[in-house]
Amino acid sequence: MRVLIVDDEPLARRGVRNRLKQHSDIEIVAECGTGRAAIAAIRTHSPNLVFLDIQMPDMSGFEVLRSLDSNEIPAVIFLTAYDKYTLEAFSVHALDYLLKPIDDSRFESALKHARVQIKNRALPELERRMRDLLKDTDAHEVGHYETRFAVRTGQRIVVVPANDIDWIEACGDYVTLHTGNRTHLLRQTMNKMESQLDPARFLRIHRSTIVQTSRIRELVALDNREFLLRLADGKELKTSRSYSDRIDKWL
Repeated sequence: MRVLIVDDEPLARRGVRNRLKQHSDIEIVAECGTGRAAIAAIRTHSPNLVFLDIQMPDMSGFEVLRSLDSNEIPAVIFLTAYDKYTLEAFSVHALDYLLKPIDDSRFESALKHARVQIKNRALPELERRMRDLLKDTDAHEVGHYETRFAVRTGQRIVVVPANDIDWIEACGDYVTLHTGNRTHLLRQTMNKMESQLDPARFLRIHRSTIVQTSRIRELVALDNREFLLRLADGKELKTSRSYSDRIDKWL
């Protein structure tokens, strides 16, 4: 059985890989960290089974599947952090998923189920279920913004409500969520982060900065259409001229 692993987190990919290596009849044909790479790998390797992460920086797992033709869609085991709607959707359409962090027994159960589906050549039925799922998620995702973010710290997962975020700054391949006196490091790009936040409540003021507008208390005009923003907690953030049109519109 040819298997493809798709997840933007190297540790998550390693966890799936190590579990699969215990099965001598499984060949891992490729590993991908982005949705676009996943599409190319599926078309190149024609895997029987894909472990597919739902949330990735460039595109979601659902968007990956929507980009494929019907005859290109393999059996899929979704990898996901907790999202009530998504888990209900998987259950309704009888498609398998693994909740992160992955449980060993649940992993083996999902893999066993996938083997049966592939052995019985049930892919047309699986493809139909997949299309139904994508229709449902497509309707759900329109105008949908994240209300919380799951941040991993060692063995702990901290849930950060979007309402609690004061501002966000870029940190390489990560972003830092500032909530009061606490900070949370999340593996995410700024562009992806911006797309997940309600633009009626969050404003990007710089290539490296997003702020929740309800926290803004004062703007001090600087040169070149730039501002110094003062937040409710006294934090000062400088805007960029590149984002001045957005700030003017908000004002």
